[in-house]
Amino acid sequence: MGAMPESVPVRCPACRRERLYTAPRYPCACGAPVEPRLDLHAAPTAVAHRTWEEEWITVHCRSCGRHGQWPRPELGCACGAVLRLPLTDPAEGPADGATDGGGGGTGDRTGPPTDAPGGGPADTGQPTDTPPPSPPRSRPPFRPIAIRTARDAVTATALYLRWLGHQDIRRADQRPTSGIGLAARGLLAHVDPSVHPASLRDVECLWLTAMTASADCVYFSLAGYTADARARADSLAVPLFVLDLTGTPQPVNAAAERLDAPGA
Repeated sequence: MGAMPESVPVRCPACRRERLYTAPRYPCACGAPVEPRLDLHAAPTAVAHRTWEEEWITVHCRSCGRHGQWPRPELGCACGAVLRLPLTDPAEGPADGATDGGGGGTGDRTGPPTDAPGGGPADTGQPTDTPPPSPPRSRPPFRPIAIRTARDAVTATALYLRWLGHQDIRRADQRPTSGIGLAARGLLAHVDPSVHPASLRDVECLWLTAMTASADCVYFSLAGYTADARARADSLAVPLFVLDLTGTPQPVNAAAERLDAPGA
């Protein structure tokens, strides 16, 4: 089995919150996973403006020697900022031993309580023949696609919505003034592939359109959100996600975290 992906604590320079970030792994053409090397001694920077040329890095495969172009590592903070992670060398591949095996992840840590003496299950006072409750159904790992174009952003969002359980994804009947609208039964989603943070008006327009259709709504942005957009989304319980360039939506408010949580 290959080594686990590199995980590091990341402190947001805007709000000073700290989150654990796991470096993404990408599939080389030879079949081996490769990942960029994170600089553990440099601080992340907030993304203010985007240019497509700066969003891609060259990652070297230690297994076959190929150099591949992949999205630069980013992390969406709960404050709405998009953080760019520093690298030791964009052309350098994973550490030794990290090139065999698939992408890693944390294991299932659920299990019976071990409060009783001897590490066994605690005595709950229930009859011994009472069947245990069924564990919550877990989703399989989400498989993203890299985002290089606006179409890729829409495709990544549709894949994520299907992963959440919505199978009837289609273009929304009412086209938004900016971005792309997607719809499913009881749901409206707005995909904003622009290089500017989503505004308060953007969030309000989505919420009003969804309310008119008696549907829930969710917003996906490549460039994050302004502070007032984040505040209004919190008050309206609109889930906000930032799409990183691997195609993985990162929740940036409590409503999005509840939607993204296992068993939701």
